[in-house]
Amino acid sequence: MKIGVAGSVGLDHLMTFSGKFTDSFVAGSLEKVSLSFLVDSLDVRRGGCAANICYGMGVLGLNPVLIAAVGKDWPDYEAWLSRHGVDTSHVLVSTSLYTAHFMVTTDDDLNQIASFFPGAMSEARNIELGPIMEKTGRFDMVVISPDDPEAMLHHSDVCRSQGIAFAADPSQQMARMSGEEIKLLIDGASYLFLNEYELALAMQKTGWSDREILEHVKIRVVTLGSKGAKVENAAGEFVQVGVPQEKSKTDPTGVGDSFRSGFIAGLAWGLSHERCAQLGSLIATYVIETMGTQEYRFTSSEFLARFHDAYGAKAAAEIAPHLNF
Repeated sequence: MKIGVAGSVGLDHLMTFSGKFTDSFVAGSLEKVSLSFLVDSLDVRRGGCAANICYGMGVLGLNPVLIAAVGKDWPDYEAWLSRHGVDTSHVLVSTSLYTAHFMVTTDDDLNQIASFFPGAMSEARNIELGPIMEKTGRFDMVVISPDDPEAMLHHSDVCRSQGIAFAADPSQQMARMSGEEIKLLIDGASYLFLNEYELALAMQKTGWSDREILEHVKIRVVTLGSKGAKVENAAGEFVQVGVPQEKSKTDPTGVGDSFRSGFIAGLAWGLSHERCAQLGSLIATYVIETMGTQEYRFTSSEFLARFHDAYGAKAAAEIAPHLNF
């Protein structure tokens, strides 16, 4: 299964705050917020939604094609992704801008306040899927993760017009996109990825009901934080899976991206939606245990043992033939 992953590539600036953001919010005064949080640590790591998804797929033994605009500081990052199974040969490299930067502060409850500077990502609107597919072959699926909004809409339009299955993942761009843009992005998607808050925001912005959103996509996948994830469609298919017990709660950045990487890997392997969601949940658990979105490590045997402990012998037996990394 040939999969292209379009979206952001960036450097993550991860900060931790000892306390709770909510303790500093004053009820009745939220329209004029002026706050500064003294952080305890700063880590700079590789990140970006498309890069995180590709990395997760790569460590599971797949070879996803990264579709992204990056900066002139790209070479080191490219070498890293290439070593982990990602096809980076079709990335657009800016001649003047630097790679995007993501800055996030996490409190003791794992709540986050973040900002994103797009940098070279703004040139993603110049990327065309056609020329890429002339070199790679036709994609079986294109994952459209957070990116320059114009690029996201263009990719979804190309996929619809050419009959290419696509997964819509608006997540971090949901706040920036209008209701009409969100409708254009997700309409006809084979898969729509959201978390609970993003689903509520999508309903608010589009004016579509929960049911109407379901009717505009084939399958909707909603992540539920510590409660796992649910997979559903308008015909009544519904699957909900839990999450494995984490060894620590170190940093939640990139958890959603990693869930997508595992889920899509499961699709590439021809597994059921239940197994796909379980794979995604285990990868997400590895991420929350580490600082950084691409710092987790495991062997095939370790991954399988942990999957077995979380989801049972039958589930482990179904994924075992695919764990050849």
